[in-house]
Amino acid sequence: MKEKEDLLVIVGPTAVGKTALSLQLAESFRGEIISGDSMQVYRYMDIGTAKATPAERARVPHHMIDIVDPDYPFSVDQFQRMVKEKIHEIQSRGNLPMLVGGTGLYVQSVTHGYQLPGVKEDPAFREEMHRLADEQGNEALHRRLAKVDPETASRLHPNDRRRIIRALEVFHAKGVPFSHLQKQEGSLYNTLWIGLTMPREQLYERINRRVDQMMADGLVEEVKRLRALGYRGNLTSMQALGYKEIQQYLDGYWTLEEAVEAIKRGTRKFAKRQLSWFRRLKEIHWFDVTRPGFTEEIHQVVAGKFPGYSE
Repeated sequence: MKEKEDLLVIVGPTAVGKTALSLQLAESFRGEIISGDSMQVYRYMDIGTAKATPAERARVPHHMIDIVDPDYPFSVDQFQRMVKEKIHEIQSRGNLPMLVGGTGLYVQSVTHGYQLPGVKEDPAFREEMHRLADEQGNEALHRRLAKVDPETASRLHPNDRRRIIRALEVFHAKGVPFSHLQKQEGSLYNTLWIGLTMPREQLYERINRRVDQMMADGLVEEVKRLRALGYRGNLTSMQALGYKEIQQYLDGYWTLEEAVEAIKRGTRKFAKRQLSWFRRLKEIHWFDVTRPGFTEEIHQVVAGKFPGYSE
């Protein structure tokens, strides 16, 4: 019996092409895809989170998509626990688990067995932080976190209010930064990391085109449906890139053109943070997706690491 279960991890910035590659690899290596995206867990949020389409999900089994409603306070420790179970289930079927996504904390919490801080919720502290953000903006909350825990702040978008407050809550209770409490036990799996990248200007252009496509696909209508169901305001899900900006348009704060430009700008900044996170991991094999033959090279690397799954 193998000491560690196999795990293929595919990471990279948004819009770089992770979905297309993961589908190809899954079909070649009996793979099942586990989403490593913190927003794809939410139901009814399809366009703005760039979920795999129903047709793509019909080609290959997908996991950790559409598992909770948008008002559910889903956490990284829940993600960690559920994905570990999924990896074991997939391996027991003789298939290759593939963790695919761009949420660095979520992915690494699984691969490196983060020991997450056992700090109970402090309702009074959380209410105080929410009030501060309501009065001074999410950026003020983000700046407060940056003063006490710059490492965690650098990984979180200023609009990710719930996770910013959680990191502040941990510091408030423990007196040490949230990032210092995430101890690594080393890799828990027989892991192969594949990282996708491309020249920055080309990536930014792909991001811009993706946002335009999201608008054409009906992102405004998707946000309207969510609001009609009662999902709005300060929910973590509705603070996600794309959803927050469209809400501001619907509430009359921005024109549609201003909202679209804000989504593009915010997504470009997000991609930069994603790359910064993953560049720290020395075990990642990086591939430039603009280079001819990169797909064949990746297939060879995966076949060399996991020869037992080739169809």
